[in-house]
Amino acid sequence: MNWNLDFISRENFKKHVANTMKTYDNTLKAIDLRAFNSNIVDPIKLTFDSKVYKKNIEEVIENEIIRQRDKTNTNAIGYFHQNMFKYIKKCEVPEVGFDVIFTKNDNSKVYVEMKNKHNTMNSSAAQKTYMKMMNQILIDDNCECYLVEIIAKRSQNIIWNISLDYDKVSNPKIKRVSIDKFYEEVTGVKNAFYLICKELPSIIDEIILENKQLTVEEDTVISELKETNPDILKSLYLLAFSTYEGFNQECE
Repeated sequence: MNWNLDFISRENFKKHVANTMKTYDNTLKAIDLRAFNSNIVDPIKLTFDSKVYKKNIEEVIENEIIRQRDKTNTNAIGYFHQNMFKYIKKCEVPEVGFDVIFTKNDNSKVYVEMKNKHNTMNSSAAQKTYMKMMNQILIDDNCECYLVEIIAKRSQNIIWNISLDYDKVSNPKIKRVSIDKFYEEVTGVKNAFYLICKELPSIIDEIILENKQLTVEEDTVISELKETNPDILKSLYLLAFSTYEGFNQECE
């Protein structure tokens, strides 16, 4: 079997993908009405979504279930990107602190904070991250710090410019780097990230074939709502507003 990733063995890659998929376990379980409404679903928003997007209420509820699962699975993808570097030479994934530490050939260190998307940090979070990096450079003046973005605006390895207390700040040792450029630096393979993405679907399929339990259980949200009231929309309103004036009578 051909394997095109020289920087990680097929065995380790498959092991890492399998470990990532284990973090999906909770989202494979059926979602019942209690779990669906654990943070109190907003029936007014669902009403707007149904009417504006011309979808029936069952479709809107199913989309909300997907959204709830997706929120949980975002953590799984973060795990995938960060912990991949456990298997790559000269990289470590510390328990606390920075997400990844890469040791260059000259033994200098690169301290990495990873973000999934370029727009996931607000200004306060960005400033906090930048200050953390500045502090690391004060501790070790021979190191560099990277903000590595999985989904960056473009492929890049640039100095990170930021505003701190309305002053523009930059340091040549603090950079914004797209994930492809970071993999290139770490592995010496220009298209390393592309090769990972290319191998990923077939490895996931292989793991699913070997683990029949990796299937999504049937959700019971809609059937439980219908038990409360055949009109699902009314049932949603009763779920959120049962103690509000008028709703008990209207939804009976």
